[in-house]
Formats: sequence, C-alpha cells, structure tokens
Amino acid sequence: MEPVLLITAIEGAESCAAVLARQFQLEVETVSTRRAALHALRRREYALVILDESLLDPSEDGMDTLLRGTGTALAIEINFAISGCGRLVREVRAALDRRQREQELALRAAGEAIESELRELVAGLLLQSQLAAAEPSAPAALAERLRTIVELSRRLGRRLTEMKPGETAAVPARTRTVPQALASVRTM
Repeated sequence: MEPVLLITAIEGAESCAAVLARQFQLEVETVSTRRAALHALRRREYALVILDESLLDPSEDGMDTLLRGTGTALAIEINFAISGCGRLVREVRAALDRRQREQELALRAAGEAIESELRELVAGLLLQSQLAAAEPSAPAALAERLRTIVELSRRLGRRLTEMKPGETAAVPARTRTVPQALASVRTM
C-alpha cells in the first residue's frame, strides 16, 4: 500500500507516526511545514494525507493548496492541539475502511460494466453469425465455420448468463492463447 503523509509541526508527531505505522503496518512520512508537505506531495503518491488544521490556509477560492495537492489520497484534517493519537488512529482506521469499500465498489461496477458489454457483444456475434450461416449462397466450408462460431457464441452466452453478477469466470492455467485459438478455427 502507498505510504501516509503526516503534516504537522506539533511536538510528538514522530511518536504518533510510529503508532500509526505499527497499528496499520504502513510507512508514515512526517513533515512539519507547508513547503515540505508540498514538496513531498509532488515527489510521490500517498494513500492518506493527514493535515494539521493549524497549517491550513484557505486561499481565495476557499481551498488550501495542500488539499489540492493530495491527488487521489484521502485527506484527513485534524486539530492536533485538541486531539490525541487515539483519535487519529480511529480517524485513519475509518478513512482506510472507507477507501477499501470505495475500491471494492468501483471494481464491482467495472466488472459489471464489462460483463454487460460482453453479453451485448456475444448477442451481436451470435445474431450476425446465425444470419451469415443461414445465407444460402455461402460456400459449404464457410457455412461450417459459421456454424462453429454460432455454437461457440451460444456457449459463451450461456456461460455469461450462468455467472452471478460480480463473479469472474475461472480461467484454466492451460488456456490457449488467442493466436492458438484462431489457428485451430482456421484449420476447421
């Protein structure tokens, strides 16, 4: 996992960073100034950026430069003057759990979109190959290959229909490559 950036000038920040590192098995980088924080944010990506509210300086548009620089990292604003390390641990745990849930939802949505697109493509392939196979002017060798494509399309369509939403099909380790599959179709 990407590291965490802790931005605070408060005394004891290093010990709080050590607690976070131990608790979550994460690398925690600590910086004490805005300039150092901006440099760190330009240098690498972070999973989480923890900002001491005392270092935030709202600009004219209402958003601090530090917050704009966090990229895809989750940003946690905390007042270290009144919050202890225990509260920070709870906030980090909640943020990491939220990030995990968001990633799982995004992956599930992407998988469902791909499945839907595959189903549409298979339906189109099946329809077009059935129409081509039914063409009376098609040569016998071509008609046989088209019937094979129709059968393969049906099998693929059934397989996609049998899959539960979000489920991925198991792919055997010895699955043929696309060129090998095409070569075997050409020899039919």
